[in-house]
Amino acid sequence: MRLVILDNYDLASEWAAKYICNRIIQFKPGQDRYFTLGLPTGSTPLGCYKKLIEYHKNGDISFKYVKTFNMDEYVGLPRNHPESYHSYMWNNFFKHIDIDPNNAHILDGNAADLQAECDAFEKKIKEAGGIDLFVGGIGPDGHIAFNEPGSSLVSRTRLKTLAMDTILANAKYFDGDLSKVPTMALTVGVGTVMDAREVRINVL
Repeated sequence: MRLVILDNYDLASEWAAKYICNRIIQFKPGQDRYFTLGLPTGSTPLGCYKKLIEYHKNGDISFKYVKTFNMDEYVGLPRNHPESYHSYMWNNFFKHIDIDPNNAHILDGNAADLQAECDAFEKKIKEAGGIDLFVGGIGPDGHIAFNEPGSSLVSRTRLKTLAMDTILANAKYFDGDLSKVPTMALTVGVGTVMDAREVRINVL
């Protein structure tokens, strides 16, 4: 375990982006050798994504041979809703880089069979060879992805009912209206994250 303490958000975002770039470059991905990245949403990684976009536009990094798997998605929120994690990832990251859309995996919170969607997500991760680097953040109550306190350490991708503390924390993204905040989500499990070859957590 390595702990890195930096003076402010901008420095932390830059450090995180450079770390991700270096890991991808050192891996030397190619047509038959993809780097697999687990990604979060929320306010914390925005600065990191902006830096990664900057490095890509400067020609320092390509995502052509990178596969991504996002941590979670709300259940029942339309994919094109501004607060869906599909919208978040495409607006804040994917549409600004050269990743193949087929290689950017996000759970479908509107799937007809949510359990089958979760099982398929785990299968896709396995077929990709596992996650090389999982990037995450810690919620106000210590949760990672939507794994609320008490979640099993061997849990896999599944449907979760969100705790009231999480709903209250997310209300800021829905005009402070609790009635608009989804109460359920699909999320990777703690075990899914810990299976990655490397995990990096950002804490503000």
